[in-house]
Amino acid sequence: MTTLTASAPAPAARAHLARWVVHLHRSALYVWTGLVLALTVLLLLLHGPLTDAAADAWRHYDACTPEHQCRYDQNAILRYKDWYNYATLAVAAIPLLAAAWAGGAFGKELESGTARLAWTQSSTPVRWLAVRLAVPAAAVAAGTTLLVWLHHLAWAAGHERVDTAKEWYDVWTFHTNGPTLVALVLCGLAAGALTGLLSRRTLPGLGLGLLLTGALWAVVQVLMPRLWPSGTRTGQAVFDLPHTTWTWRSSTLAGDVPRGDYHPASHYWPLQLTTSALLLAVAALLTLGCFLALRRLTGKTAS
Repeated sequence: MTTLTASAPAPAARAHLARWVVHLHRSALYVWTGLVLALTVLLLLLHGPLTDAAADAWRHYDACTPEHQCRYDQNAILRYKDWYNYATLAVAAIPLLAAAWAGGAFGKELESGTARLAWTQSSTPVRWLAVRLAVPAAAVAAGTTLLVWLHHLAWAAGHERVDTAKEWYDVWTFHTNGPTLVALVLCGLAAGALTGLLSRRTLPGLGLGLLLTGALWAVVQVLMPRLWPSGTRTGQAVFDLPHTTWTWRSSTLAGDVPRGDYHPASHYWPLQLTTSALLLAVAALLTLGCFLALRRLTGKTAS
């Protein structure tokens, strides 16, 4: 591969580095592309024939009475439920996959000396890091955005038609239905890069990236319902909330009076956007941490 000279224009150097990153990690790119295509097919099936079959089966089931025996396709109901869960968990796991890949990839480049070779032959450390963050971030953000959109379509197709369809506030459904997952993927990528830079080894970078991203997701899940003002009901009114309302916290007042803090379905987008903003801020801090770790690693050469 042709190396860049010190006099090469910055845009040409960045383009060269981008091509190098794609070439260096082409196996990961093939796996990512295959995963996106496989999940796309599954989500399209959920949006169409799998949901239609399950909805038809539930319609027949709901018409059954002790006096009126009827037949319904139980397998269609179970098939929809299983494949919806598989697809949802697979899409939800993308932030962890991004963290594991980034932690292992950055740790491997530093452990093997590939990074230092790039710094001496073709790039400054800062440019090296910027491109190695930007290229995978663009790839995973684009693919995840597509999958989130398709997942939302698949969920909406079954909502109010399939009796066992998840509500909007289901923890996995909520994130895989909106931009919070894209923001979390970027957090996972930055977290993995940071742990790879700090550990400078493949396996520790991979493992620590997974742990950091998992811990971040757990913290965000606790904070999320508190990021937008929720309603409160007490007494019998707690039990009168519609099933589409998320009662995220229940407690008991004096005299065993029940109390519930809740978010109606209209809070879906406010919760999505506030949580996404928080995650993007965290991703920015983790990215800053990557550059600080690089500066500590390279000293004055990180420019």
